[in-house]
Amino acid sequence: MTGRPGDRAPGATGAVGHTGAMHVREATAADWPAIWPFLRRIVAEGTTYTLPRDLGEDAARAMWMLDPPGRTVVAEDGGVVVGSAKVCPNYQGPAAHVANASFLVDPGHGGRGAGRALGEYVLDLARADGYRAMQFNAVVETNTRAVALWRSLGFEIVGTVPEAFRHPEHGYVGLHVMHRRL
Repeated sequence: MTGRPGDRAPGATGAVGHTGAMHVREATAADWPAIWPFLRRIVAEGTTYTLPRDLGEDAARAMWMLDPPGRTVVAEDGGVVVGSAKVCPNYQGPAAHVANASFLVDPGHGGRGAGRALGEYVLDLARADGYRAMQFNAVVETNTRAVALWRSLGFEIVGTVPEAFRHPEHGYVGLHVMHRRL
């Protein structure tokens, strides 16, 4: 490990990880057609992401399929892409040693371990890339499954921005900032 975010650990490019039945690997451009339908659905629901509900495909691809130092991965179950995650510096310059990550699991495949597999893989990836911590800036407080998963993986809620997210069912709810050291 070089200790600089964005630098790859030896052999990290193209790394593949197995967590239970899930197979997690680096994403390629060929994975986008499998990611886009569930990304579009999740964003359009408006319950977990701070993105425009009508986000277009080109903007979504540019936001999700990262160039270095960012990285995008997919989770596969039986060869089917069922989830994806991206990891990148949370900020630039002297704060670039803290990673940020975002996660998506196809709603049709939820509850089968894809979120946990992606979370564990991305934590290992960030550690190997030299990050010292990971921070999530906007975990919707009503997304209790995600909050519970991140807590089980060692994240703490370090603050909550009150009424920062307009939920389509619950009205204005808080956004948690979650953090863990690597």
